[in-house]
Order: sequence, then structure tokens, then C-alpha cells
Amino acid sequence: MTRDVLERQWFYCRDFRQTLPVIPRSTAADEINACLKSSNLWRYVKKLQLTINMKVALLNDTSAKDFSAQLLTIGTGQVPVDESSGLISFPNNFCNFVSSKDKLINNVFPNIISNYKNNEWLSERAILADNNKDVDDLNYIIQNKIIGTMHSFKSIDCVTNEDEATNCPIEFLNSLDVPGLPLHNLRLKVGT
Repeated sequence: MTRDVLERQWFYCRDFRQTLPVIPRSTAADEINACLKSSNLWRYVKKLQLTINMKVALLNDTSAKDFSAQLLTIGTGQVPVDESSGLISFPNNFCNFVSSKDKLINNVFPNIISNYKNNEWLSERAILADNNKDVDDLNYIIQNKIIGTMHSFKSIDCVTNEDEATNCPIEFLNSLDVPGLPLHNLRLKVGT
């Protein structure tokens, strides 16, 4: 209970422990981990684990089964950790190492020029990257392989209130790479 300037009493019926945490640059999983595990309800949560990889079981693919087993050993911490670096070593058959982004693209997307409009072919392939800059670089390299005219789409770069222009320079705003939003200068080709 508190009093305001008019000497009125106010009751606050809010449990601030239920407020979602703000974790900059986090994923939904990070926020859930920050909330749920610290909740009083956590002890009542029944944790389930998947025991059968249905994709492997249904397709009867031995290479997928081996890869699934390797991922499981890494995920459960069964792979030895190098004491000096804190890193793990992948088995030799875990992945193919390449020397450049161009070779990576050619390995994952062979014949991209003739298959870039084939949604089924594309849905069977992916390159994962740990930051937006690498994703943008890879997308740009792939787009340059595809024949067509590159179109550039820029975000609106004006302010509604001229007094605010000095607080946030347009050059600064245009340089931001915000997760979940397109770049200031979005470059696209028809069909890509």
C-alpha cells in the first residue's frame, strides 16, 4: 500500500516476480528458462524426454540414424571436453569442412542456378550461421550466382519531428542490424 500526492491510499496487487524478464538479444527459450525454472511451479512440472527419433525410424536411413546418435552424445555431454580450451572435438564424419563460403554454398546448394525455384529441393537444404552478418553475406553470395537484376529496397529514412533528428542521426539508424527486421538496404532478385 502506498500514498499518492493527494494522500489517497493505493493498493498494488502485482507480483513483480511474474513479470517477464528482459534479456537483450535472447531467444524465447532463454526467457522461458529464466521464468519457468525460477517459478514456484517448477517442482510440479513433469519433464518428458523424447526417446525415439521418428524421422529416423520412419525413413530407415542409416546415415540419419548415425547423425542423430552423434547429436545425442553431444547434447547429453558424453563427448569429452578439452580441459585447456573447454571445447569438444567433432568426429571426422560429423560434417564436411570447407575453406570458403563459396565452397560451402556449392556443397549445400549444388546446381543452385537450375534449382533455385524448386521449393522441395530448397526445403531439403539449409546453412545455419550464428549471426545475422554471416547470413546476409551468404544470401548475397547466393543471389549473385542467380541470373537476374538485383533490386534495392531502402527503409524510410526521415523523421516525423525535426527536433528528434539530432537525437537519432539517420546514418546511425540506417547502420543498425536489428534481429527480426530487414536491413536498411534490402537487396533482392525476383524468384529468390
